[in-house]
Amino acid sequence: MVLGFDKARKPRLLVIPPLFEEANKFRHQVTEIMRRLDEAGVDCFCPDLPGCNESLAPFAAQTLAGWRAAATRASAHFSATHVLALRAGCWLAPESLPGWLYAPAKPATVLRTMLRARALAAREAGREENANDLLAQARTDGIELAGWSLGAALVAELEREEFRPSAKHAVIEQDDVGGQPLWLRAENAYDAKQADALVAILARGMTQA
Repeated sequence: MVLGFDKARKPRLLVIPPLFEEANKFRHQVTEIMRRLDEAGVDCFCPDLPGCNESLAPFAAQTLAGWRAAATRASAHFSATHVLALRAGCWLAPESLPGWLYAPAKPATVLRTMLRARALAAREAGREENANDLLAQARTDGIELAGWSLGAALVAELEREEFRPSAKHAVIEQDDVGGQPLWLRAENAYDAKQADALVAILARGMTQA
């Protein structure tokens, strides 16, 4: 499945959403960004990654390497000319495409944050769980974090991945769009001003390319 706006226009943008819990927090925002891009004359496509949303593939079997391959296949399928990746989705952006990385996250930081959140939730429920012990278990057996079943292979990738943006990808920091980061808000939210600011950057870059 794909959320797409396709009118056979020259600028064609592959959109790679955040992963894990932030995928939910950005769902509305990604849709609004794409609607604005369509109005600005840009075709855009946000496909479901394997194991995510409507995909029938088991999430526990997914890896960063597999998602990267899927993103590359999607870029060819939709004849994308550029890519926009958000947060953890930045790790998957095809290096063959020019484009933008919005507030890229660090894989090890994301993993540690999810481990701490699980340990805290257990403590609030009267159970004792330690982030270090959880990680040791996850390395061999995989683990469920924030409702996501991470396989051992994905955990290993998140631990050792040293993500660095490609020279083809411009980094858009949160300060460039303003406002409070959506991933820090307690509830899922949508911010029209941030969507407008991000689309202005993208549309300017794509229409001038």
